[in-house]
Amino acid sequence: MQNTRLNNLLETIARSLSQWFLNPWRRLSLLLISFLFGFFLGSAVSTTTGQKAELDIVVAAFLVLLTEITSRIFYSRSFFARQAFWVETLNYLKVGFIYSLFLEAFKLGS
Repeated sequence: MQNTRLNNLLETIARSLSQWFLNPWRRLSLLLISFLFGFFLGSAVSTTTGQKAELDIVVAAFLVLLTEITSRIFYSRSFFARQAFWVETLNYLKVGFIYSLFLEAFKLGS
């Protein structure tokens, strides 16, 4: 990439954020927030799409596609290789999302 001011600024911000998230407590808290946000998204999506009941199949197909793409990104590397932090955060978001959808299905089944 070209060495522009914007590129330098973005690299500096990314470097400082990566140094900031090396702290284990900050890393764990961001992963927990990602999981809980995924849980919220799953609950919100299932409630919103279930309200109208017009595009249920299309939305379900889109959500399955997104979760499969996320799984492909996360599991494409070697098991022992260190994952990028944003990939790990995205995986926790996916896990919270899927967990929320399972709980919504259990609520509807009972």
